[in-house]
Amino acid sequence: MTQIEAADIECEQLPPLHIVSNRPTLRTGFTELLSYRGLLWTLVIREVKVRYSQTFLGVAWAVAQPLSLMLVFTVFFGRFAGVPSDGLPYPVFYYSALLPWTFFTTCLAFGVPSLVTNSSLVTKVYFPREILPVAAVLSAMVDFAAATLAFGLLALIFHVVPSWSWLYLFYLIFLQLTLALAVTMVLSAINVSYRDVRYALPLVTQLWLYATPIIYPLSVVPAQYRAAYLAINPMAPIVEAYRQVLAVGVAPDRQLLLMSSVSSIVLLHVSYWYFKRAERKFADVI
Repeated sequence: MTQIEAADIECEQLPPLHIVSNRPTLRTGFTELLSYRGLLWTLVIREVKVRYSQTFLGVAWAVAQPLSLMLVFTVFFGRFAGVPSDGLPYPVFYYSALLPWTFFTTCLAFGVPSLVTNSSLVTKVYFPREILPVAAVLSAMVDFAAATLAFGLLALIFHVVPSWSWLYLFYLIFLQLTLALAVTMVLSAINVSYRDVRYALPLVTQLWLYATPIIYPLSVVPAQYRAAYLAINPMAPIVEAYRQVLAVGVAPDRQLLLMSSVSSIVLLHVSYWYFKRAERKFADVI
């Protein structure tokens, strides 16, 4: 998202200033965020408009990324390398896992630099600074919705029958939002002081892709290491749960849901604590 002029936001009717505790919690932060919901909504809409302004394909780019990766993975890893897909059609196998992954990387790409790109706003107007990464994460839901509709067409082509297990998507979306927000908030705060994060981010996400069961099924990970693997990589349980729900048509494994829920919620608490602690120096450092 391009830099937002402080004068534009100053025209918004911001709520009265509230004194926040020196030890803020997620509960107090959520309450304050609700009082600024008008500003948050404005930033989300502007984020979406700026992202696709002066583009020919517009929101279709949200489908192009997972679709192109799915085609490449299907040809090279599926057909040529013969990577197992647990009996699923390769396009469905890969696309169902790329859905949460592309959402996650989109959140990082636009959310991590959000504080720096809006430096004039951060230094001139008071508002909860976490609004900026939150707006980037929520705006990525537009891309996710478009990519999900594309999966519906893919399911028709490969005769994937919708089942009651698809209802688990609502909870999985909540988990992916929680995890994406946690990682985005902590990295955006670090990026204010250390701009290396912007350069390291593409490398980290690329390595993270290969460390997540997207190209290969979770079953190839040795059973004795699987629990540690899922605990270390918080995206792994979410990706595998999406694949079970959308591609296989069964309820996600309870252990996957439990591990993903615990890791996402704990990470969000820790990242929010770090963000609010680092927030005190944003105006001086940025």
